[in-house]
Amino acid sequence: MAETKPTATAASRSISSVQPKRSRNSISWLAPLICIILGYVIWRYAIGSPSNFTQPDLNGGFWPDHQGPKSNLARMYEGGIIVPILIGALLCVVTFVIERLVTVSRASGTGNIAEFVRTVQYNLANKDVDKAIAACDKQKGSVGNVMKAGLRKYKEMITNTELTTEQKVLNIQKEVEEATALELPMLEKNLVFLSTIASVATLMGLLGTVIGMIRSFASLAETGGSDASIHLSQGISEALYNTALGIGTSAIAIIMYNVFTTKIDAITYGIDESGFTLTQSFASNYK
Repeated sequence: MAETKPTATAASRSISSVQPKRSRNSISWLAPLICIILGYVIWRYAIGSPSNFTQPDLNGGFWPDHQGPKSNLARMYEGGIIVPILIGALLCVVTFVIERLVTVSRASGTGNIAEFVRTVQYNLANKDVDKAIAACDKQKGSVGNVMKAGLRKYKEMITNTELTTEQKVLNIQKEVEEATALELPMLEKNLVFLSTIASVATLMGLLGTVIGMIRSFASLAETGGSDASIHLSQGISEALYNTALGIGTSAIAIIMYNVFTTKIDAITYGIDESGFTLTQSFASNYK
């Protein structure tokens, strides 16, 4: 009876060269806490400085009851305790925008992605894999990293005599997929903070406005007389600072979130095109 040998699969025949990236994301939990604390410090000691009011409350402690703001910025202080939270949210947006700008800029690499892919295609058409790898080293972005991982497997499969062409293509495709799975989370990391703040900041601003209106009408009921309309108009003005700050923060977060998602989509498209380029090139050049 003839002895049968188990057929080796493409996955078991080769070992992936893609290594998981170690990355710390301490900014994701440190930044919001630090920004809220800094927001309170700005609200309490900068905007709420006694020199900004004609009748400062020098013994107010955590929440002084200053009266008579000298400027519009000082009036923001009287918007209430929601104001420092909104300032903290704005600082969070600025922090994560800077962090994402640095990360996405690095992921985009140097030079145009489409031009880089065409360069690799040209080198592969001439069967010069080493030049294609050198182009990846020069590009340095996420597309270059994925392409380089695929090219290493591509080069390995050229000299492999055990696997069929179809199995070799599957190996290359698997390598590209693994490299892509390591690159994409880095691109999308921390975007959730921008999308969350974009939704919550407006609601927080409205909450501060509602609280301010409640205080204004309560004060109106207590004072009465000819000064009632003055107190009411001042209270409404102070309450609306919450709305303005919340809407402004939300608008910045939405705009920057859309900017980053557009850039990430372009990088993702380049990665997909890279994988297609490698598999199609190998299938046509090494049948």
